Amino acid sequence: MIQPCSSIFRPYFLMLVVLAVAPLGYGQTALADIGLEYGPYPVGFRHSVLSDSSRTYHKIYDFRTESIARPIPVSVWFPARKLSTRAESLKVLDYFQILKQEEEWENLPDEQLLNWFYYQNPPANLVLLLEKTQAFSGREMAEGSFPVIVYAPSYQASSIENFALCEYLASHGYLVIASPSRGTQTRWFSPKSEMEMETQARDLEFLIGQALRYPGADGARIAAMGFSFGGLSGVVAQMRNDRLKAFVSLDGTERYQEDLLQKSPFFDYDKLKVPYIHMAQKEIPEVVLQSDNIDPELNTKFTVYDSLSKSEAYKLKFHDLTHSYFSTLGVLFQQRDARQDKSDAEIMESYRWVARYSKMFLDAYLKKDAAAKDFIQNAPEENGVAAGLISHTFKLPDAVPMSFEGFNELASRRDYENLDEIYQTALEKYPGLVIPENALNTLGLQLVFDPEKSEQGIKVLEFATARYPESANLFDSLAEAYLYTGNSEKALKNFKKSLELYPQNSNAIRRIEELGG
Repeated sequence: MIQPCSSIFRPYFLMLVVLAVAPLGYGQTALADIGLEYGPYPVGFRHSVLSDSSRTYHKIYDFRTESIARPIPVSVWFPARKLSTRAESLKVLDYFQILKQEEEWENLPDEQLLNWFYYQNPPANLVLLLEKTQAFSGREMAEGSFPVIVYAPSYQASSIENFALCEYLASHGYLVIASPSRGTQTRWFSPKSEMEMETQARDLEFLIGQALRYPGADGARIAAMGFSFGGLSGVVAQMRNDRLKAFVSLDGTERYQEDLLQKSPFFDYDKLKVPYIHMAQKEIPEVVLQSDNIDPELNTKFTVYDSLSKSEAYKLKFHDLTHSYFSTLGVLFQQRDARQDKSDAEIMESYRWVARYSKMFLDAYLKKDAAAKDFIQNAPEENGVAAGLISHTFKLPDAVPMSFEGFNELASRRDYENLDEIYQTALEKYPGLVIPENALNTLGLQLVFDPEKSEQGIKVLEFATARYPESANLFDSLAEAYLYTGNSEKALKNFKKSLELYPQNSNAIRRIEELGG
């Protein structure tokens, strides 16, 4: 049977995955041999196909002209309740049924699964399809509050491409949600990569909303994770949406194609101020660079990492791992390139460390685990990594002045009590702190007109008049606040002060007359 053209010529971004002239061999891995150290939770798994009715889409192989609402297949891994009854976990083949659906070849016979889409099907690979995974369908979510990981797959790839990593994180108390990387208009990307990058970012935002439907999902602890092209889309999503509190890049294409990232209308490094970790592939050998016409600069280029100044950022290079092997399907099924790939055992060891560093990074910043933060800042050898396996560096954010928003967050947590003390303490730590008059005025009035927070608003305006004693406007606002809360005496006093500072204040003149002053 001849494969469809889209499968034969499926493009891989930057030509880092498929090397057409490479001498290839087959991996001899087994899923159990990856050896991930799973956590205390059983792993639940659900898959469904939802729709984003605000966007349209064409199923390319239906050969119809009408459009439909954009279908978004959603895969979710989560910490599950323990069941007393024994149940069969999913097989790798079950995940491939999802891949088949997402590729829009739902009725393809199973014996065609591997070679139809991406891989070859020697007997060893066919046996892998029958192996059991860690995930169980039909489970209920465990009790508790769990951070959320929104996963962005690589170029045109399936939601399940990294299923072992997703299971691993779920077993350690994370809800992981993913959808396939698919084009704006059809299953396949168009040549407009910047448009497809934005589309995938928007799909990730859709997933955030879906994840928060789970009762145990913690909306205050959400991170994004992206592999390859998904790294680009994940960075854009973070720049668009400050609900994302951390970012894990699995050899993300933002490293190689910063020029494409800059085409996003949301591009702004000042927005990428969350903790960031980039785990990169090994150096590409000279023979591969030359034969595949790859820019040697890709071996040393880390533009996004180098550009970050407002976040804690980590850069790791895995010296035994080429690009494909940052995903489960790559480790299990990708043909090996004899010019550069390491042995199966070495690939699996590095993949284990990718999973562990991902978990420890997320533990550090979403779970505020001090030991995990020490782990990711240690030299790799201090964590038990074999010498020479991983290169590691990190940097802390440049010192920046506290913003008014930061000051307000501190003050609001104390119900705006002792504002002068809060201000002086903040000023010692952040000498450049500026508290704008207009911002105080607006904040104070917003609080005053909230019946449950009126007294807090008065405290803000009293603090403001002490900071700006020559501001007629602030005294006028403070007077209005007292009038609103029924204290006519203090209202009259402050209207008079405002009028003293600005004799043309018509509002103060009118209010003083109304109050009989």
